[in-house]
Amino acid sequence: MTTDDQLDDIASEVLELGDLIDYQTGATVSRTLVDREAATLTVFAFDESESLSEHTAPHDALLQVLEGTATITIDGEDYELEGGQSIVMPADVPHAVAADTRFKMFLTMVR
Repeated sequence: MTTDDQLDDIASEVLELGDLIDYQTGATVSRTLVDREAATLTVFAFDESESLSEHTAPHDALLQVLEGTATITIDGEDYELEGGQSIVMPADVPHAVAADTRFKMFLTMVR
């Protein structure tokens, strides 16, 4: 859970979301900005060819690509996204994320 002190670090500031996280070679890294009962806001950085395997989540989520390109698979259908594009991943529907190039994304999960 994000503490009020952590939220205070970014509250009321103009943010460049992609600058909040750095790439790590051979890894996927994340930084949760807000984790509340109503929603979770998380920034991810994927090195090229890194992925999140197929899974489901109990909540709807909006995935926004900040930079780079990725293949988002939702219920067996592939979507090629690049910086500036977004897609909704419905609750309880299998989905996966694969980095075609290094890419960063912002995930808003609505509970």
